[in-house]
Amino acid sequence: MKKLFIETLGCAMNSRDSEHMIAELNREEEYQLTTEVSNADLIIINTCSVREKPVAKLFSEIGIFKKYRKDGAKIGVCGCTATHLGKDIIKRAPVVDFVLGARNVSKINQVIKQKHAVEVDNDYDESSYEFAGYRTNRFKSMVNISIGCDKQCSFCIVPETRGDEISIPKKLIIQEITKAVLTGAKEVMLLGQNVNNYGRRFTDNNERCDFTQLLKDISQIDGLERIRFTSPHPLHMDDDFINEFVSNPKICKQIHIPLQSGSTELLKQMKRGYTKEWFLNRCDKIRKLSPEVTISTDIIVGFPNETDKDFEDTLSVLEEVRFEQLFSFKYSPRPHTQAIDYPNQIEASVASERLTKLQARHTEILDEIMDLELGKIHKVYFDELKANGKVSGRSDNGRLVFVEGSEELLGKIIDIKIIKTSRGALDGILID
Repeated sequence: MKKLFIETLGCAMNSRDSEHMIAELNREEEYQLTTEVSNADLIIINTCSVREKPVAKLFSEIGIFKKYRKDGAKIGVCGCTATHLGKDIIKRAPVVDFVLGARNVSKINQVIKQKHAVEVDNDYDESSYEFAGYRTNRFKSMVNISIGCDKQCSFCIVPETRGDEISIPKKLIIQEITKAVLTGAKEVMLLGQNVNNYGRRFTDNNERCDFTQLLKDISQIDGLERIRFTSPHPLHMDDDFINEFVSNPKICKQIHIPLQSGSTELLKQMKRGYTKEWFLNRCDKIRKLSPEVTISTDIIVGFPNETDKDFEDTLSVLEEVRFEQLFSFKYSPRPHTQAIDYPNQIEASVASERLTKLQARHTEILDEIMDLELGKIHKVYFDELKANGKVSGRSDNGRLVFVEGSEELLGKIIDIKIIKTSRGALDGILID
């Protein structure tokens, strides 16, 4: 049996793409996963290009893998940076055996057979392709509901690396989730660049279904108990979607709503399509209808032209919404984006100062939020066995919870009382 080492950088969609690659490889030849590069017959780096740092890391990783790989082992670069740089990756690093773009995952068995193969067709349509089945965790499943992105956010390279948005046929989604449930999954994570824009375009022009209807149909699958999704776009969060989210008992009350900036003027320059007021209105409606909900977000600081007032607007949204989780970054200029040519690029020192201030305030808010968890009771779905005699899982609203226990808890939803809190997780005990 050959051994496969795969390093996945970036988002949940990349994680699912890695699962697809593992599944497709095993259609033709059985591979055993390994965590040791030196043992691998095939080394894959599944890349991210959203920010500059992961791209720089790629060539550093290739150098390390070249040093430690065994004789005859192949190295492949896949994902968004593969699409972006294409054959230039092999020019810069001839040790790379193949390059496979984010829209070409189903071609993995073709490219591994061709020295210096490059498959980065951004118009390739995999929306109706039935991938072989593979999950890293048998108790839950990630399922793509669309590929690509039609948005033109001025800071984002994703439309260039993942192509035009195409929705995956509903019957394939239902089929994939049903199979996952039959093999032990009680929870599904629906994936897409803008999940609530589902249905905008299908390969079959006669197909009709929007995201709200898709959620209703998925919730009818017997044995499926929890539905999560990431990420919805604030622009498409209409009342029908919100009402379904808060009222459907199978939909977990955890939602990621990317803000990016609290300044309406900057949101316009970012080409996000909504205002600060619209974002706050959507969050307020969700919290009022579902008080137990947790809301996470993305924020970029130091975007070109960001003034002190713009940054204060972002802080004001943080204060009002009080996000339970925050993914925050300094603006990273990316090729093929409009913002790279914007005037008034913000000095790195100013951006760093703003990021520190934003994160420090969020840490204070998070401490206040987590302190309130002490003594609460959550229904936790346990899906991972830890090495320290503990089992971990998540509450309906996304809290990471640890309890002392064994594998007999895996795959079960159990009432847990919280006895200890921290910023990142909760410790609990089973209720007798």
